[in-house]
Amino acid sequence: MPYVYQDSKPRLPALPGAARTTHSSGKTYEELKQECLHRGVLFEDPDFPACNSSLFFSERTPVPFIWKRPGDIVKDPKFILGGATRTDICQGDLGDCWLLAAIASLTLNEKTLARVVPLDQDFGPDYAGIFHFQFWQHNEWLDVVIDDRLPTFKGRLVFLHSAERNEFWSALLEKAYAKLNGSYEALKGGSTIEAMEDFTGGVGEMYEVKKAPDNFYEILEKALKRCSMVGCSIDTSSAAESEAKTPFGLIKGHAYSVTGISEVSYRGQQVQLIRIRNPWGNVEWNGPWSDNSPEWHSVSLSEQRRLSQTALDDGEFWMRFEDFKVHFDKVEICNLTPDALEDSAAHKWEVTIHQGSWVRGSTAGGCRNFLETFWTNPQIKLHLTEKDDGQDDCTFIAALMQKDRRKLKKLGAEMLTIGYSIYENPGRDGHLGKDFFRYHPSKARSKTYINLREVSNRFKLPPGDYILVPTTFEPHQEADFCLRIFSEKKAITDQCICISSQILFIKAPSFAEIPPNFKDTEWSLIHQKVHGLDTAVSAKFLVQSFLFIASLKNFVARLFSGWVCATEYPPINWFSRLVGRGLQILPWPTRLLTFPLCLCHWEGYQLNNYLLQLVVLRYSDEQFQIEFDDFLNCLIRLENATREYLLPLEFLLL
Repeated sequence: MPYVYQDSKPRLPALPGAARTTHSSGKTYEELKQECLHRGVLFEDPDFPACNSSLFFSERTPVPFIWKRPGDIVKDPKFILGGATRTDICQGDLGDCWLLAAIASLTLNEKTLARVVPLDQDFGPDYAGIFHFQFWQHNEWLDVVIDDRLPTFKGRLVFLHSAERNEFWSALLEKAYAKLNGSYEALKGGSTIEAMEDFTGGVGEMYEVKKAPDNFYEILEKALKRCSMVGCSIDTSSAAESEAKTPFGLIKGHAYSVTGISEVSYRGQQVQLIRIRNPWGNVEWNGPWSDNSPEWHSVSLSEQRRLSQTALDDGEFWMRFEDFKVHFDKVEICNLTPDALEDSAAHKWEVTIHQGSWVRGSTAGGCRNFLETFWTNPQIKLHLTEKDDGQDDCTFIAALMQKDRRKLKKLGAEMLTIGYSIYENPGRDGHLGKDFFRYHPSKARSKTYINLREVSNRFKLPPGDYILVPTTFEPHQEADFCLRIFSEKKAITDQCICISSQILFIKAPSFAEIPPNFKDTEWSLIHQKVHGLDTAVSAKFLVQSFLFIASLKNFVARLFSGWVCATEYPPINWFSRLVGRGLQILPWPTRLLTFPLCLCHWEGYQLNNYLLQLVVLRYSDEQFQIEFDDFLNCLIRLENATREYLLPLEFLLL
């Protein structure tokens, strides 16, 4: 990494109407469909073929699956039958309940559903075996095209299916999401909030139910009224408890969706109720206020109709809110817009997005436990300009997302443990160094480092300038990331430019390789100075030391392996200009003279993170060390780039 160059400047949120075509042919859904209709064939997607590689990457299919089109499964297939509802989501033989819970929540908002599941497609006269869906990915809406071949066993769908056998929108949506992430297996295990954000482009917040605020009922009520997507789950204490059933009919380690919340009059008192749905389509709560509990006998039929109360075994049930807080552990809320849930009035928030990368040896410094490298992480400037209405502080949400980890599962990648810290900006330009973080504590930080796709928290800080440092927990862990800042009032963000301040190691031969007659006082003093420093040594100091010895002893080193410096060689002239003094050219046919191993502080060049990453990827070895001749080679290329202005950044890789 990084895989592609991405401008680190802040961006505005993407609009769903501008969804980008993702098919390898470069053609849109309509173009592919018309091409199939013109040729009289059904679409077959070469990007996600009907074969085992689209199913699993680490295991074999337990039984032979047969890929069939809906028309080969039932006589009269329908895309949507009687409206898309939460009862259309029944889990199959795949551990993606987190996705199904999000789809169930998606059906509660017709406008949002129509954006993800375009309704202008069906099995009618213009059927061509092709469908498409739209998902949000890292500040970009993508249009994902699929064919309608689905894995079956004994004539039935293996994975997600509707309660109605001839309804296929939910199964096709699952296939499109599997294609987005590389395979069906990539969907095993996850957090409901992940899919909720991919369906909406919204921002997620997580609550621990046992530590939730006193107005938690009002928070959930407000979230559902605003059509936010809400999920919940029960923690497990061990892997053996995963999907274990409790005596009350609830499943541990399982993703549920919250589909309603209301108060009901019961024996002269108001009782707070919450409605939950199990994506399995069965297995329900059997405690108070469950489908067939006696409490409903004391509720009028009109109230039961208002609450859509039924006694069907459909996976959906009501329970008392107090019981919900006892039995459930986590609640995830995805706000379709980042409206504040703490106030009664909705707010339109300002949103900016930063794209970046953690790269070994340059920008993957790890958390503050690793002080020697923590400062090398990307640093985002945050300027809070206006106080909240009637408040002394500025409210904002910082959401840090690691990108494409699910897609990279087949390559052995897992979710990294990520988080961030926020520091008060001392007013310096450029990248803050190690000493700053050694002596200054953070003003705020993410609640915890955790191996979720996204970490988000809400903060209130006084107006002023801050630095946000996104990190992985361990140093040298690579990933691309997306940082979103939601602020109630106008906030200005930008990425700190690394003013040649990243640490690089220069590897040199041993001191013994210097000719014996040069081991005099002058060289010893320089040698001692270089080795005795705890902080970074500048490139300028190294070059000046090199030239100092050369001028004293009338010799010149071979600056680059295989190059012989004989007369006015261009690199020598450039090398001289770098330190502002001349260089006497004298022959000295000895081995390459470089300096002892040290830290190098680049001076005179402004390197953004991407350019620095290219330098490390091109020139460093596995220990993040750069040979001195490679270092000089790189400096010359930088000099040429600043002089020509037209050279692409990738010239460093040549």
